[in-house]
Amino acid sequence: MTNLFTLFANNILPIFLAAGAGFLLSKSFNLNPRPISQVAFYIFIPCLVFNLLTTSNLTGNEILRIILFTIVSVLLLGLLTWALGKLFRFERRLLVAVLLATMFGNAGNFGLSLNLFAFGETALAYASLYFVTITVLTYTLGIVLVSLGSTGLKEALAGLIKVPAIYALAAALLFNALHWKLPLPIDRTVSLLGDATIPVLIILLGIQLGASRWDQRLLALGLTNTVRLVVAPFLAIGLALLMGIRASAMQAVVSQSATPTMVMTTLLATEYDMEPAFVTAAVVTTTLLSPLTMTPLLAFLGA
Repeated sequence: MTNLFTLFANNILPIFLAAGAGFLLSKSFNLNPRPISQVAFYIFIPCLVFNLLTTSNLTGNEILRIILFTIVSVLLLGLLTWALGKLFRFERRLLVAVLLATMFGNAGNFGLSLNLFAFGETALAYASLYFVTITVLTYTLGIVLVSLGSTGLKEALAGLIKVPAIYALAAALLFNALHWKLPLPIDRTVSLLGDATIPVLIILLGIQLGASRWDQRLLALGLTNTVRLVVAPFLAIGLALLMGIRASAMQAVVSQSATPTMVMTTLLATEYDMEPAFVTAAVVTTTLLSPLTMTPLLAFLGA
């Protein structure tokens, strides 16, 4: 029990304390999280992804394996959620909202900081790959899902040109393959901005939670929390073992798979009017309950 408390205090509590500062700031000054989110999305996150991948020793096979793991785990989670939703006879709009809340975890705001605190820089590089992949899936599969046919795959794919982390990933792979180096002033700039990413994301998480509003749908909410926080990590462990993912890579992908619901899903649900109050409720409840599941998971993963 003492070990679990230490794991929580050292690795999870700092995230909640920093996010709490953002939450209080949001409540005190009625902050709009969108401008901060845009700065993080277009500047900080691409710099972090590029810096991590160009300074790590990840091979091409490892990168492809993490990308494949992320895609397969999200699809399996979606299939399971869809089957359970049909079993409980959720109406279509609610079922789509539940799918959105269970399939896409908060691999950015929550997962990157957790991996840095619990497992260090090596795991953080793997975690960043997971994050980039889940971002691509959110802007393709997620958009197609919430649009329910009003937006096609072509339009969703076109939206990927607005995701700078993808360009950072491609640039990092090119630099690694050709053994290129950035000029020192640019390299230091990228490193400086990348180092700022995790603090900004944690504060942003608190601001976004402070701006959230939600209602109650207890059965659907209970299912979402159970699948997102309990089923997802077990599925991730089995899939990682099956795919031969071990050591720091396994720590990264399993912990990323177990994160609470992605805050971005509230924006998608609002944009497409797909039960935004419920999706927001899922973000809030999974975030608040996540220490109960993440702490023993960290112990299992050897944090």
